Amino acid sequence: MKLSIPQDKKSSIFGDLKEANQAFNKIYKGDREDRQPIHTVYGGANLFKSNTTETLGKIALKSLLQYAPNFVEFGKAFQLKGSETLPTSEKEQLALANTLKSFSNKELKNHLAGFSYNIYQKVIAKLQREGVEDFRIDFEDGFGNRSDKEEDETAEFAAQQVAKGMKDGTLSPFIGIRIKPFTEELKERGLRTLDVFLSTLLSATNGKLPDNFVVMLPKVTIEEQVVALVSFFEVIEDAFNLEKGVLKMEMMVETTQSIIAENGVNPLRKFITTSKGRCTGMHFGTYDYTASNNITARYQEMDHDVCDFAHYMTKVALAHTGVWLSDGATNTMPIGPHRGDVTEEEEQENKEVVHRSWLKGYDHIRHSLYKGLYQGWDLNPAQLPMRYTAVYAFFLESYDDAVLRLKTFVEKAAQATLIGDTFDDAATGQGLLNYFLKALNSGAISIDEVLATGLTLDEIRTRSFAKILKDRRAKLE
Repeated sequence: MKLSIPQDKKSSIFGDLKEANQAFNKIYKGDREDRQPIHTVYGGANLFKSNTTETLGKIALKSLLQYAPNFVEFGKAFQLKGSETLPTSEKEQLALANTLKSFSNKELKNHLAGFSYNIYQKVIAKLQREGVEDFRIDFEDGFGNRSDKEEDETAEFAAQQVAKGMKDGTLSPFIGIRIKPFTEELKERGLRTLDVFLSTLLSATNGKLPDNFVVMLPKVTIEEQVVALVSFFEVIEDAFNLEKGVLKMEMMVETTQSIIAENGVNPLRKFITTSKGRCTGMHFGTYDYTASNNITARYQEMDHDVCDFAHYMTKVALAHTGVWLSDGATNTMPIGPHRGDVTEEEEQENKEVVHRSWLKGYDHIRHSLYKGLYQGWDLNPAQLPMRYTAVYAFFLESYDDAVLRLKTFVEKAAQATLIGDTFDDAATGQGLLNYFLKALNSGAISIDEVLATGLTLDEIRTRSFAKILKDRRAKLE
């Protein structure tokens, strides 16, 4: 076979290309393998105690059981698949529940009524076990502008409570604080709160931080704000002899300048680079961002077009960098208007208000999931039932189809496959794998349910459909 390119020329050209490819791969290193929380609860720092997240889980469960005391009312409230066929009489509901309890898992999935039943049981179990996955002790919007003395005292007390929670094992799996922004007006206050909190916490714990601890910097508009926070991290790490880089941060996308800077370029990738590997996530601020776009209060919703634009710009800028993305929150609270001793009529009105709010929040979360944003905010424990319901329903309603398609696709080892009217290619195979990775991360499905695809645990951990097929083809050769 005749070749025209000399070896020395090839080596020289490919040498330059190798350097460029390696630089690219260093930036776009792919999704992280560790667990991403599916939500973050923001709570005022003045209310935080060592057992706050446990308390919030109990409140959320109480709210769920009060306004959806059984899987039938639950299914109807969220308009889940098959809920329109569920019985209305208590006798029929009890009989159906007893029947479903005797079903195998496979039979349950194939039963329309079982969809509501299955999700209802999963949400209850989640709230009992781990109602809050991630919590931000909020010194910004959730705390407000108070006297310096009060904020100092609150920062100190909150840090002491975190130390207590570490000792007692009562903290959420992910936790952090949100300080005030590093704008010219608030930078001193933001830094002082950070200093008081970390100095108190690290002194109380002999230099230890909680697992998955982060500092949230809101309203980032210029990279110098990120540089300043990283520099202060370095000072604190030196002061307490901490491992370099152990202090991590998140940023909030809340202004139009975070999406398009003065030079007409999206600055988010630059913000991440400036953080020197410390930035783990970007959170979207729905209401500040819509206000920044001059949207009136009535239309400041998570599914507004301006939010969609910002989400897609953020996703494109930060895809495959390992930075987690989080959507914002709905501000419609599922809380009834009547409190205390209420009449039967008032209790019914409370239920109707809660169900409407649940459904609205459920739809907002589903819209985020549709866009590939698998994390979001919650502002009140009464929102937690709709959070887990939306996430579990989103994944579980696609499970059977995804298992069939991926199982067939894997078995044929990269050969194009036609199943029904859906034609799969290699990119779709990665999309199917992504489904199982995200569903498993969220708790919607178990390891055993992933293994039903025919994949092994080692193959799943590669997170790469192309690598799975390459390895399988190699075994066939």
